[in-house]
Amino acid sequence: MENLMGLVTGILFGFFLQKGQALRFEKQVGLLRLIDMTILKIMLTGILVGMVGIYLFKDLGIISLGPKGTSLGAQIIGGLIFGIGWAILGLCPGTAAGALGEGRWHAIWGIIGMLVGAAIYAEVYPVLTSTVIAWGSYGKITIPEALGINHWIVIVIFAVIILGLFKWFEKKKI
Repeated sequence: MENLMGLVTGILFGFFLQKGQALRFEKQVGLLRLIDMTILKIMLTGILVGMVGIYLFKDLGIISLGPKGTSLGAQIIGGLIFGIGWAILGLCPGTAAGALGEGRWHAIWGIIGMLVGAAIYAEVYPVLTSTVIAWGSYGKITIPEALGINHWIVIVIFAVIILGLFKWFEKKKI
């Protein structure tokens, strides 16, 4: 049943990425050039919906949170690698798979790169735990815990910021 739900969720995710034009090269590069915020709007909407859903399920006792440890070194270096790959290919991991599904074969190079990168990461992981991953390690903490406030306050603040950004994007027509 879990595999079936994963398949259905993946198909829906790809469908909505395609309908939202997130698989289009010009939309991806437009975000990187800060001239088209379509992708950012999709990402921020997904983050906000995820925040509400996860914390609602947590408060209802349906799930418990199990955050991964926070490491500034890993986040910065991983973010740089991710960003460089995105800039070179013009697609991020999710959109690369969707673009391949649309028949844009150049995306296969990004997918191969992700697989090779994952294999390299798996091989060097023992070394990374005592170096990069240890740099700026804050343990398993969430933003509400770090701020010492209720998670719903963080969600409302984040929602207001997102809505303000969306309004500004529309005003600037980006």
